Amino acid sequence: MIRASFTFPAGFLWGCATSSHQVEGNNIHNDWWAWEQELGRILNGDRSGKACEWWAGRWREDFDRAKDGFQNAQRISIEWSRVQPELDRWDEGALDRYRQMVMGLKERGMVPMVTLHHFTNPIWLAEMGGWENDEVVTLFAEYTRKTVDALKAHCDFWVTINEPNVFMNGGYLGDGFPPGKNDIKAAIKVLTNMVKAHAKAYELIHELQAEARVGIAHHWRGFMPANNGFLTKRVAKLYNTAFNHAFAETLRTGRFDAQIHKEDIPQAKGTQDYFGINYYAREEIAFDLFKPGSMYANYAYPKDAELSDSGFVANDPEGFRECIRWANSFGLPIYITENGTDDSKDAFKRKYLVDHILAMWREVNHNIPIKGYFYWSLVDNFEWNLGWERPFGLWELDLNSQQRSLRDSGKLYAEICRTNTLSSDAIEAFAPELYEHVFGKAELSL
Repeated sequence: MIRASFTFPAGFLWGCATSSHQVEGNNIHNDWWAWEQELGRILNGDRSGKACEWWAGRWREDFDRAKDGFQNAQRISIEWSRVQPELDRWDEGALDRYRQMVMGLKERGMVPMVTLHHFTNPIWLAEMGGWENDEVVTLFAEYTRKTVDALKAHCDFWVTINEPNVFMNGGYLGDGFPPGKNDIKAAIKVLTNMVKAHAKAYELIHELQAEARVGIAHHWRGFMPANNGFLTKRVAKLYNTAFNHAFAETLRTGRFDAQIHKEDIPQAKGTQDYFGINYYAREEIAFDLFKPGSMYANYAYPKDAELSDSGFVANDPEGFRECIRWANSFGLPIYITENGTDDSKDAFKRKYLVDHILAMWREVNHNIPIKGYFYWSLVDNFEWNLGWERPFGLWELDLNSQQRSLRDSGKLYAEICRTNTLSSDAIEAFAPELYEHVFGKAELSL
């Protein structure tokens, strides 16, 4: 029997990622809470409700679970509507509670990575037009200054905005997020304002904290042409440019180019200290004359894709490698800020985890500077418009009792974190059905 270990560099960060609205509970002052109250917005009529009760203090026990699972980092987010519940009012108590969370991570020997914007907006901002209103750049800068100034003694690792492309697509291209628009002009306005807000936040954070590491969590999907048709290739290029590349390239060049809109934003050039990747899977895309609302595109997983039981995530580690190589073109240290899958039975999740960590190891061994990996997520959480039916957690959550139960995927991940390796011992102990899949091949090429 083959015995082997795929070893990661010393100092590699292993952790999980979460967001405030999905785990805190009772976030009553943001646009998502309001959205949940509207009939038909969330699958099965679910609501975030108490979520994972982090705001009530359960963050402590979940941080203990992460520490006991040998994680040395954790990505969390700040809820803007808690820090600034009204336009003219700051809540120092909320800032103090976030300070306790960040300090709690450090006390457990874990590196905090803190996200300033993860999809949610204060209701007062939404009522002003949200990210369509140019004033948001100044407002986000004020929130950034207030938050970073409060937490800088305990954190120097920042994500300004999580997945600006998903935020744009979800809220402004008809994909089920508030404010529920389907308006390409508004979508582009939102995305360019997010570029400008990020650039200003980057400047402010470095003004407050010279040693800070500041970046974006970029979501990359990789739209593959489903056929050789001219129009299919054109729509694939459009989607890859507008969704995957436009925001990131602006931070490299200072030139926003989504094909359908171009704009100089010179202040954005060079405003990331690392490259953050959120990766789940690639999709195939084809021209569809009958879908003008999605820019004449139909996209889906390939017919032979290996899917989670809900069909929500495909196991596509080669896409992960492609994504990492694209990120490496920016010449920055890379952090995998999200990667994971839903899976109610936990078998697919273990295979997904093994395949993606092995794919990442192969890129590390091509001298790509990947510095850390954050699995999504630590505990099952409220999955936006899909409610509670997508169990991504390493720990299962009983929503009624709030009891957590460690899945085998969590045990496997803990062993990876403990040893800084993906080893035959770990797979044999916690995913024996995958042993031949990983080690039974004649070659283990990079």
